[in-house]
Amino acid sequence: MEKNYFEELFKTNVSDKIEKKNGLSYVSWSYSWGELKKRYPDSTYTIYENKDGLFYHTDGKTCWVKTGVTVNGIEHIEYLPVMDFKNRSIPLENVTSTDVNKAIQRSLTKAVARHGLGLYVYAGEDLPESDEEVVEEPKVEKKTEKLNKKKEEPKQTTEVKDISVEIIGEAKVKAIKDMCERDNVPLSLLIKAYKVNDLSELTEKQFLNITEKWSKIVETAKKKAS
Repeated sequence: MEKNYFEELFKTNVSDKIEKKNGLSYVSWSYSWGELKKRYPDSTYTIYENKDGLFYHTDGKTCWVKTGVTVNGIEHIEYLPVMDFKNRSIPLENVTSTDVNKAIQRSLTKAVARHGLGLYVYAGEDLPESDEEVVEEPKVEKKTEKLNKKKEEPKQTTEVKDISVEIIGEAKVKAIKDMCERDNVPLSLLIKAYKVNDLSELTEKQFLNITEKWSKIVETAKKKAS
């Protein structure tokens, strides 16, 4: 049986290279690209220019970058808005070459992840969109307001998300569809197996289960097709 390169990359442990910024997890572009090239030295990447030869595309209001990473002759495309540290699109007139460069690096990292390397890192969160620390302006409160607030506020507790009931977003639905299209897995197979009417009804726990058992799901699909 031909080696499944996606499965190999997906199983690569990148846990010791995960970094945290603003409460989000990510793997650096240099590490992702280095690990990919070590395993598949013929891998290439493309930064798509617009019709004017610029490395970003625009609708006249905001802009985004388009990159692609090719492994074993298979290219995965990634689009990423040029955003500020609050994950908001930067108005076109305020975009700098540094903003575009950062967006390109993050876009390439995600394109590499679409081939499997570090994909599980983004199962519950997205890439941080800034290399700058988030600094909140101190809120000035009157002394009486502080006293009232102290009396009224209940004791804070640590909130733990229950991923068994939290529904996945559009990005993860698209990721599943891309995987199904690539490996010829019918969407109906997943819908029936996880007892949902549509992929958008999947929970975070089910999404993790799908990514962990993807090779078995692919085998099942092949058997049903034969």
